[in-house]
Amino acid sequence: MPSDSTAVQAAVTDVNEIPHARQVLVLALTTLAEQRESDSESHILRVQNYVLTLANALSAQPNFAELLTPAYIDALYLSVPVYDMGSIGIPDRILLKPGRLAPDELAIMRTHPTIGHAAIERAEKTLGRGSPRLAIAKDLVLCHQEKWDGSGYPQALAGADIPVAARIMAIADVYDALISSKVYKDGVSHDKAVQIIFSERGAHFDPDMVDAFIEIQDTFAEIAQRYGDTDADMQHKIEYMANAIAEIATL
Repeated sequence: MPSDSTAVQAAVTDVNEIPHARQVLVLALTTLAEQRESDSESHILRVQNYVLTLANALSAQPNFAELLTPAYIDALYLSVPVYDMGSIGIPDRILLKPGRLAPDELAIMRTHPTIGHAAIERAEKTLGRGSPRLAIAKDLVLCHQEKWDGSGYPQALAGADIPVAARIMAIADVYDALISSKVYKDGVSHDKAVQIIFSERGAHFDPDMVDAFIEIQDTFAEIAQRYGDTDADMQHKIEYMANAIAEIATL
């Protein structure tokens, strides 16, 4: 269809279409980043909905109610796709390595939160001003690998010093990593994933958030099934991994 068609002209002047178009572009761009980690757009949809579900559950608790308003939760949901954007700056030889990373490789891998956060700040500087609406996205990008006991990275934050958005994301991200099959490993069962997350209560994860997660775990399982990877998704992962390994071998 020609770009100057009546339908296109109507779309570009429809203010209600602008937010949706932005969401489509963000999802498309972040899907490209996720594919480098042998993930699919289904992963993003799953994690978005885990975060939404957990945030809604926590919003009923007195210690989270003031922050987790409907407007905040909506902004959090829309920010989820960019949380791992910094991984695009990690070389394939490290990002796609199936075995344990060597200490020097691990150090490089642990730079991905700061890579993503710096990219957002550079973009703000280039455009002349920061955007308060990006505060949640910046928290997710920079802090999603922090741990409740302070053993995470890149800042070794602990407890309530970790932004609430990032604490929610940590549970959603780990749950999906556990249940999802990669080219080089099978995912674990839902029950096993729940057991592992509970075992990290007060270590990796905020205890209150783990308790809320346990209460709504069935919804997590439903989301995982609804947005599960297809056979085509797995075939794409296999092909991408094979091509990446072949390219690394020629370097």
